[in-house]
Amino acid sequence: MSIDEAVRAAPAQTLIPTGVGFADGDYKPVEQINVSVLDYGFTRSDVTYDVVHVWDGRFFRLEHHLDRFLASMAGLRMSIPHDRDAIRSILMECVRRTGLREAYVAMLCTRGRPPAGVRDLRQCRNRFVAYALPFIWIASPEKQQSGLAAAIASRPRIAPQSVDPTIKNYHWLDMERSLFEAYDAGADTVILPSLDGTVTEGPGFNAFAVVNGTVVTPDSGVLEGITRQTVIDICRRNGIPVEVRAVPLAEFRDADEIFLTSTAGGVMPVTRLDGRILGNGAPGAMTMRIRDLYWTWHREEAETTPVDYGG
Repeated sequence: MSIDEAVRAAPAQTLIPTGVGFADGDYKPVEQINVSVLDYGFTRSDVTYDVVHVWDGRFFRLEHHLDRFLASMAGLRMSIPHDRDAIRSILMECVRRTGLREAYVAMLCTRGRPPAGVRDLRQCRNRFVAYALPFIWIASPEKQQSGLAAAIASRPRIAPQSVDPTIKNYHWLDMERSLFEAYDAGADTVILPSLDGTVTEGPGFNAFAVVNGTVVTPDSGVLEGITRQTVIDICRRNGIPVEVRAVPLAEFRDADEIFLTSTAGGVMPVTRLDGRILGNGAPGAMTMRIRDLYWTWHREEAETTPVDYGG
């Protein structure tokens, strides 16, 4: 029986709104999903993942996330016994079993473990895990109303020549250490520079600036975020000038507006950077226009996939 057939045949379950996961062919409360301490995903951070959200009972841009996840696995030479349709069905079932209308839904693939006494990566059995949790905000709606305080880190982001940022990964130590630097400076979050002195990204988000009426965002050294691409698409469809290019730190620091984008939060205004107040200290007009359009798109059938919650 295929995964899709098994999902359709599964008996009704008591809903678990705290979270449901899938691993090794079985659904269970997310707290019961485990990864071995010997899995290379744990010992070597040899893992890729993706996160899609459900809003008002509909996945937003699910196919874009599946595209990226499958490309990431291919880039790391990973394979799992589930095709695209099966992965989609598993994610749907995880959400259905929570009953959540707003959810944070993750899929990940670890390198797994080679046979005992072997270190050959080609002999590892890759492991697929998925789970759905209540929606997670990087910045709460209340915080977004006032805007975030951000800082530029002193340490650069890991160079893309070393770790390809377009493959979503858990190589976050540069960002984690930079977060503590930002906290020490009284900021909410941090944005890392490149070795060349341009803007890259932050922990879990892409960065944008508004410069003389044009929306700009880095073209390299960053994850090609789905929310990032959504903002680019919104700008292009609404006649808002947008440029995807290198963004020097000096230009970014002097921007009229700054905002961050993430699946876990959408479009998040920044009103203070390295202690400098942007504009009048409130989220900028362009940022809020794009933010409103972003959430409006969550009601468009072409951009969303409904969850079948059953009877």
